[in-house]
Amino acid sequence: MTTDFEILRGLSEQERRDVLASCTPRRFKRREIVCHEGDLGDTLHLIKSGRMIVRVATPFGNTATLTMLGPGYSFGELALADRNSRRTATVEAIEDAETLSLSRAQLAALRERYPQIDRVIIGTLSAQVRRLSAQVLEALYLPVETRVVRRLVDLARIYGGPNPTAEIRLNQDDLASMAGTTRATANKVLRELQQREILTLTRGRITVVDRGALQRAAGQLAI
Repeated sequence: MTTDFEILRGLSEQERRDVLASCTPRRFKRREIVCHEGDLGDTLHLIKSGRMIVRVATPFGNTATLTMLGPGYSFGELALADRNSRRTATVEAIEDAETLSLSRAQLAALRERYPQIDRVIIGTLSAQVRRLSAQVLEALYLPVETRVVRRLVDLARIYGGPNPTAEIRLNQDDLASMAGTTRATANKVLRELQQREILTLTRGRITVVDRGALQRAAGQLAI
């Protein structure tokens, strides 16, 4: 099955084939670091399989989990925009994963051949800014319970795809960090959702059994 890469959707079929043909396949083992925060950013990664988690160091010396990326996602676009840019986060494979990597030199050659690639990259960066802005608004104005449920909706999409259920293999500490709250609060929300038979909890796994109900819960909590 061919992976549908979000960043390539604005290109023609021929352009997509040429971009993918220029990429270098990379494989990463579970818990392998793909890049460290502060590294020189010279490579764009398209995630073909597996899932990766994005973390940053806080001013207090702790580590915060920002988000998770799955097949079809990409990272490194911003680093490629500036020759002196550094990675803004650490990316770790949380399971065996495969990416298609594109170096700055490879991308430059493609941009000369297909100038519209610049438009696609700008569009991707703009979408990222919109998502980040939405998350800032959530952090400022939405109840913490709503943020936890909305992160669960995001994770269910990454793990479940089009399926009505999703098995999320993520610990509650990471979920809490993504929602900007404590593990105790995240656990409380999860227990309430379990009582409503929207999900089930086992060690290291959250199984969403009714994604439609989870999405409705996110909307209801936001009111």
